[in-house]
Amino acid sequence: MTTSPETRPPGLRRFLTERPARPERCELCAVTVAAGHRHLVDTEARALVCACGPCALLMEQPGAAAGRFRTVPARYLTDPAHHLDESAWDALQIPVGVAFLFRNAALDRLVALYPSPAGATESELEPAAWAAVLDGSRLAALLEPDVEALLLRRTGGRFTCHLVPIDICYELVGRMRLLWQGFDGGAEARASLDAFFTDVSRRARPVEEAARP
Repeated sequence: MTTSPETRPPGLRRFLTERPARPERCELCAVTVAAGHRHLVDTEARALVCACGPCALLMEQPGAAAGRFRTVPARYLTDPAHHLDESAWDALQIPVGVAFLFRNAALDRLVALYPSPAGATESELEPAAWAAVLDGSRLAALLEPDVEALLLRRTGGRFTCHLVPIDICYELVGRMRLLWQGFDGGAEARASLDAFFTDVSRRARPVEEAARP
């Protein structure tokens, strides 16, 4: 297991430290943005950047900025028909109960990451393991490179898998890094994790409703 350098670019610093007192701004036009603003993936710098609504919409247009920036979608999906089990989790070689996977278009491969006290840690993912465990999921077929992830959790013998915007995965990494205490994370980190996944489940729509908002 290695810490992935691409998981901590400057654009993610707000998720890995306490939020600054000064207002956040769109990193394209410099206008002040409110909480809950959109994000873009800078495919050259491998970073998330803040965006105002108009800039986020502009970057959704084909050919905008020569394809450098990609707007992070807002959709959350779940596939009730697809189930994971202990053997599937073991095949993914993820040592903790939470992970997210996304396709890096530049590297043309899948990247599997999980939160840790040190930040996001990469788990080597064998292509055969991906094919055996997740290729049968309709969510995997819908996954957009760089901007969406499959968010997995194992808890109490239950397994969940959601398709989510990539930025909330890094938000989760930041939460865990800030709150983690001791060997198992501590009560505050576990409560925050539960609240996070409750919100994801609330937002997620069945995969049949996969039309983008």
